[in-house]
Amino acid sequence: MQKGTIGVTSENIFPIIKKFLYSDHEIFLRELVSNAVDATQKLKALASSGELKGETGDLRVKVSSDPKKGTLTISDNGIGMTEEEVNKYINQIAFSSAGEFLDKYKDQLNNIIGHFGLGFYSSFMVSKKVEIQTLSWKEGAEPVKWSCEGDPSYEIGKGKRKERGTDIILYLDDESKEYATEEKINYLLSKYCKFLPVEISFGKETEWKDGKQVETGKDKIVNNPTPLWTKKPADLKEEDYMSFYRELYPMQEDPLFYIHLNVDYPFNLTGVLYFPKIKDKIEVSRNKIQLYSNQVFVTDSVENIVPDFLTLLHGVIDSPDIPLNVSRSYLQSDSNVKKISSHITKKVADRLEEIFKNDRKSLEEKWDNLKIFIEYGMLTDEKFYDRAEKFSLLKNSENKFFSYDEYKLLIENEQTDKNKKVVYLYATEIQEQYSFIESAKNRGYDVLIFDSQLDSHFVNLLESKFKDSTFMRVDSDHIDKLIQKEDKEKPAITQAEERDIANAFEAALPTGNHYSVSVENLGETEPAVLITRSEFMRRYREMSAMNGGMNFYGSLPESYNIIVNYNHPAIKKILALKTETLSNDISDFELKISAPEKELQEINEKNKGKKEEEIDVAIKENKSKLEKEIEEINGARKNLLSSFGKENDLLKQVCDLALLSNGMLKGVELDKFVKRSLTLIS
Repeated sequence: MQKGTIGVTSENIFPIIKKFLYSDHEIFLRELVSNAVDATQKLKALASSGELKGETGDLRVKVSSDPKKGTLTISDNGIGMTEEEVNKYINQIAFSSAGEFLDKYKDQLNNIIGHFGLGFYSSFMVSKKVEIQTLSWKEGAEPVKWSCEGDPSYEIGKGKRKERGTDIILYLDDESKEYATEEKINYLLSKYCKFLPVEISFGKETEWKDGKQVETGKDKIVNNPTPLWTKKPADLKEEDYMSFYRELYPMQEDPLFYIHLNVDYPFNLTGVLYFPKIKDKIEVSRNKIQLYSNQVFVTDSVENIVPDFLTLLHGVIDSPDIPLNVSRSYLQSDSNVKKISSHITKKVADRLEEIFKNDRKSLEEKWDNLKIFIEYGMLTDEKFYDRAEKFSLLKNSENKFFSYDEYKLLIENEQTDKNKKVVYLYATEIQEQYSFIESAKNRGYDVLIFDSQLDSHFVNLLESKFKDSTFMRVDSDHIDKLIQKEDKEKPAITQAEERDIANAFEAALPTGNHYSVSVENLGETEPAVLITRSEFMRRYREMSAMNGGMNFYGSLPESYNIIVNYNHPAIKKILALKTETLSNDISDFELKISAPEKELQEINEKNKGKKEEEIDVAIKENKSKLEKEIEEINGARKNLLSSFGKENDLLKQVCDLALLSNGMLKGVELDKFVKRSLTLIS
């Protein structure tokens, strides 16, 4: 038995392995099984080159465990190692081993993991002792045993293996005994080794017999060595892609469509990406794309490898140009990764454009599920926007679809305002905004539907891209003001009268919101009161809410524009009642306020252009007294109009009808409205 010290530059590599080299302890099994697969692939290469004499036998990697003893064994019948090779590849931690092999057999090999060496030492993350039993494929080779207890000293001597190959036996430490359990091993093999290119067995197949599951004696193969992405697209059918999707995501609905990636220059990349169905208004799940390197699972967190918007896709990407154990900062700066990211974006755009040109009906049918991917891409990737504007669609309230150019052609004659801007009208909720949509359609206008989570941002983007255009939500103002063809004549009332009307109507509206009341000539057939929300304020509130914070706009109270239709018979009746009941009081207020207002105006005119310190103190005091007197008179007048607004049933009724049409009348106020309605019609 020979003893020695492992040749490493650090005095003790094991603490480094446990703490720093591998961030995730469970990948030790991936490393060891990958090494076993590597050894098996090397044997296949030797056989195909004619160097291996005799049969290869049934090449397979076997995983076994003994939970009672706390051991885990990974066995292969690959090339094995001589004592010299154990010294070179294990004791010297020889990084060059895979490189030497690849150089020798590069013409025959294109699918070797090739990192035997340091990966083996990941076993010490979970083990108090590791043992190797190995027998080389070389003629006359002797079996070798190597063991180490997690420090630089080791023992090497004669082994007991009778057949070619290697056993790695892990004696798990006390904190890692779970890795010997069937449940944990199955989980790790499924996660990391599901598609390795050599069969991996763990446990036995079972069948139902005599009312229970019994073992058949046949090894259970836990992986698929030839997954779909390793095959040629020409050899595959639609059902093959759907079947593979169900293998990846057993509980998911079938996807909308797929993209098969197959590149060998200037980098190697294979894979299949799927566009999943996304239900409306639900949280979109990421981390569904699985990254592999030569069929070895690397990660399902691919933010640095594919563009952000494509992390919403599902599927598999496999590239040997992406190393197994790297940091996020490495991925962000690696040139191959950047090329891969750009290529995937191009392939996705190519596929969508192909469907647009050759099967547009299919694209339209899938659009509601697809558009969140496309909008996200257009918002976050300028190059993708340039491609996507050719195949991106707009859907209107009648469920018809248009390309951007087609839609502009449809609306530009009718929906161009007096300032020569094309106005794109849109709704976010057909049922809630029904009356506004109908009002627009009655004018011969068309209304788009923007109802996805990203649309408040997306509308902003389109507005910045479309020349001489603006986007207005259909309920953000009266339709004639949204697409203003000419200046509208204002009602013939004074500012004081308009302020009285505003005070009366504001008092009839729910508290807690901010209201801006205006009096307009809308026409006798339009609603008596119209409630709208400022396009600018509403859009920025929605964007701030989606960004996960409440910025300046998001922290403001809800703001509504209240338009009182001066032409409506009900409004004329209300204003006549106001005049009838309040004219004497209003005349008194006007009489009281006229003198102080006149005096204040004279003071302001006399002192116009003077600095504050140049004005006499007595004049300042008199001015302050007059301002306070005017404020008190206006306050009393406002209280009078507010009382009228709260007590007048007809005024309350027209306000409640406007609230009801906007979905804003609820609870007690809705109950009062119903009772009042019955009283008014009885």
